[in-house]
Amino acid sequence: MKTTVFSTKPFERAYLSDALGSEHPLSFIEANLTVETAALAHGSEAVAIFSTDDASAPVLDVLHAQGVRFMTIRATGHDQVDLEHAQRLGLHVANVPEYSPYAIAEHAVALMLALNRRLIQADRQLRAYDFRLDELIGFDLHGKTVGIIGLGHIGGIVAGILKGFGCRLLGYDPLPNQELAQRHGLTYTTLEQLCAEADIITLHAPMVPHAPYLINAALLAQMKPGVMLINTSRGAELDTEAALAALDSGQLGYLGLDVYEREQALFFQDHSQRPPTDAVFARLLTYPNVLITGHQAFLTQEALRNIAATTHQNLDAWASGQSLATELTHAPVRQAAQPVLPH
Repeated sequence: MKTTVFSTKPFERAYLSDALGSEHPLSFIEANLTVETAALAHGSEAVAIFSTDDASAPVLDVLHAQGVRFMTIRATGHDQVDLEHAQRLGLHVANVPEYSPYAIAEHAVALMLALNRRLIQADRQLRAYDFRLDELIGFDLHGKTVGIIGLGHIGGIVAGILKGFGCRLLGYDPLPNQELAQRHGLTYTTLEQLCAEADIITLHAPMVPHAPYLINAALLAQMKPGVMLINTSRGAELDTEAALAALDSGQLGYLGLDVYEREQALFFQDHSQRPPTDAVFARLLTYPNVLITGHQAFLTQEALRNIAATTHQNLDAWASGQSLATELTHAPVRQAAQPVLPH
């Protein structure tokens, strides 16, 4: 099945070629999928898109007009795709529901440790031959309360890692997993209580299209002063302006991000020779207690192999007319925050 791969990154090309090249001829496009670039898929039955691509209704219309009937997403998140419109067009869409939950879970914990122990500042000081320790005081993770928002596979792995540190674990999820809670000594609670009690909060909830921020000014105000907030989920889960205000007031003591709500215009590109254009992001970079990585939490060898392999499986199934477990038929609906207590 001839496939056009949009938003091709140098780090993934070899993995995709090895997994798909012989059976599914690939046309690599470095540009993002947009209304203007969709015509580049002409002659392909399928497209492979990334999280930064635009698969809104107008884009889907252009793809359909070019003969595209299948779309495989090289990621788990799919809020960039208008699934209802895809169904109306008869366009099949599938994602990679799980490529390496360990990669993202481990990265979230790495952000916690790096922020807490001020590793970036320590490295900078040492390279300047400044060996003072006065500004490098951290805290023990052991005994701290960590709130995990979203306890799917990634959140569950985070719980297991933090259990090993001796943390007290609180969880919020509309669909509580009692077996996971018992295994890791985790207590399910309300979102509000989690925010009020946790020393560290980490986000692992899926993004829902058109939903308001999950973490907004009101929830930030309910958190413990000096709380650490980690987001390796989706950028639009967090109201960045509200987070900046909380940093200024000291309500947020630490902020670790692998995602950013306006990352599409920034991440995965080299902007080093251009002046900054995003004032909010530029402000984030001025805080010593903020650590940002550019959507790299997923980026391990294992994850890249799994993404390529699942993409191959999706195309194989469509080419042979088989049913596909990873095919997406509707967008998720976020449930309102409500008490979620153990049975």
